[in-house]
Amino acid sequence: MLKGVPPFITADMLWVMASMGHGDELAIVDRNFSGFRVATQTTSGKLLILEGVDAPTAVRGILQMMPLDTFGETPLMHMEAVDAPGELLEVHKDVLAVCSEAEGRSIASQAVERFAYYPIAMRSFAVIQTAESRAYGNFILKKGVV
Repeated sequence: MLKGVPPFITADMLWVMASMGHGDELAIVDRNFSGFRVATQTTSGKLLILEGVDAPTAVRGILQMMPLDTFGETPLMHMEAVDAPGELLEVHKDVLAVCSEAEGRSIASQAVERFAYYPIAMRSFAVIQTAESRAYGNFILKKGVV
């Protein structure tokens, strides 16, 4: 155990976050996402599973140790709902609030069409699969400079 590290953050997650460079992306996905298939295409090839942890809690823990990018307008992306394009779902609002609070600034999220999300996730450094049960609880975080 380490001081200041949320208890659900595993050694593999610490390695992933420490190995990422600024501008690298991390896919945070819900329990229904095809995590293993997508993770095999990522930079690290790693699928990290957080059982019992929802998306906002996972993002809050990650952002305790990793800043979001400040060079682009949207260091956060979310998978857009097929049946409600352009609409922020409750899970999106919850993660946006967590990001804004953690960063001490207003964070915007770029909506990504469902099928366009998969190749972005495949280009990410790793995939962290949460126990988020709300549909479209899939995000991309862009790491900033520490």
